[in-house]
Amino acid sequence: MTAPAHTPRQLTAEEAAFAREHESDLLRLGNQLCFPLYAASKEVVRAYQPLLQPLGLTYTQYLVMMVLWERDRGQGGATVRELGDRLYLDSGTLTPVLAKMDAAGLVERRRSVRDARVVDVSLTDQGRELEHRAAEVPLRLGSCVGLSSDEASQLKGLLLKVLASLR
Repeated sequence: MTAPAHTPRQLTAEEAAFAREHESDLLRLGNQLCFPLYAASKEVVRAYQPLLQPLGLTYTQYLVMMVLWERDRGQGGATVRELGDRLYLDSGTLTPVLAKMDAAGLVERRRSVRDARVVDVSLTDQGRELEHRAAEVPLRLGSCVGLSSDEASQLKGLLLKVLASLR
């Protein structure tokens, strides 16, 4: 994964003056966008734990499996880099996750025959079979989030916009 393309710009003189004048309000936790994003993300991941435990997956492993299940219907597996780009994870985070999944028999990792620096990741039969057991997870989690389908769609759209602008 590469560094974000968007870097914060320098403030104008007027913005800097505003920041100095309003620093006590600007630095209140309740006024931050980042905090509810962080806290909601953490709580959503926590809500997934009891749903994923019977499948033997962590949340990060579940994300990897979703990408591979999706790719399995089309072009097949994915490279470690493709997984990292899709999941916003660097190879240092992804490599140990994939090693555990490989040891559990869910995926297979192989060096590419075209380029030995590239590691291809594909599902095993056991990994494919797990998809059927995982199918109810999104519906079960959605039932505890407390958003209508329209609200969930709007939130997803806004979060994708944030991700796109930061990437």
